[in-house]
Amino acid sequence: MRIALVGNGRMSQAIRTLAAARGVEIVTVIGSAENRAAKALTAERLSGVEVVLEFTRPAAAVDNLLALAALGLPVVSGTTGWDGHLPQVAAAVTAGGGGLLYAANFSIGVQLFLRAAEQVAGSFQGHPEFEGFIIEAHHGHKVDAPSGTALRLQAAARRGDPPREFPISSVRAGMIAGIHTLGFDAAGETIRFEHTAHSREGFAAGALAAAEWVRTRRGVFRFEEMLFGGGQ
Repeated sequence: MRIALVGNGRMSQAIRTLAAARGVEIVTVIGSAENRAAKALTAERLSGVEVVLEFTRPAAAVDNLLALAALGLPVVSGTTGWDGHLPQVAAAVTAGGGGLLYAANFSIGVQLFLRAAEQVAGSFQGHPEFEGFIIEAHHGHKVDAPSGTALRLQAAARRGDPPREFPISSVRAGMIAGIHTLGFDAAGETIRFEHTAHSREGFAAGALAAAEWVRTRRGVFRFEEMLFGGGQ
C-alpha cells in the first residue's frame, strides 16, 4: 500500500514509524507550512498515492478534505472539530468519486469502550442518586476541548440513559496520550469506567487498517462501520 500523510504532528509520526515496520510505502509527507489553504494537495504531488491519511488541525481539515475529494482519492481523516462541515465534505467526496473514512479516535479499544459505555450508562437508569460525569485528559498540545472522543462518549452515555446530561471536564497537560473516564458519583461511592491510551501505536495501527479498508471503497464511512459493519 502506498500512502501520503497530510500533517506532520505526533500522530503522523507514529504512523510513519509503524508504516516502516509493516512495509507500507510513504510516498510523501505534507506539513502545514507548505500546505496553507490546501495548496500542496495537487495531483502531481500525490501521484502514485493509493490512500491519503489526514491528521492536521480543525482549521485546516475542511480545505484539505475538499481538495482531496476533488482529486477522487480515498482518505482517512483523524482530525477532529470539523464535523459541522460534514455535509459539505460528504457531497464533495460523492461528486469526486472518492472515499472518506473519518473518526475522532482510531483505537479499536476506544470503539469497544464507546459501545460498552452505552450499556454501562443504561444500567444506571432509575438511580438518580448517582450523578454521571465524563473526564477526558490529553497532552498540552491538543487544540480542541472537549476531545472528539469525549463527545462521542457523552453521546453514547446519553443513549443509554437519556435523562442524564453527563457533563464533560477536560484536562490538557504534559504528554498524556489520552484518558477518557465515564463516572457515576453518589454520597457513599464512586464508579468509574475508563480507557487509557499508553501510546499512539494503537491509534496508528487503526489508521493503517482503515487506510487498507477504504482504499477500494467509494463513499463516506465512520471507523465503527469498518469494525462492526454498521454502528452508531
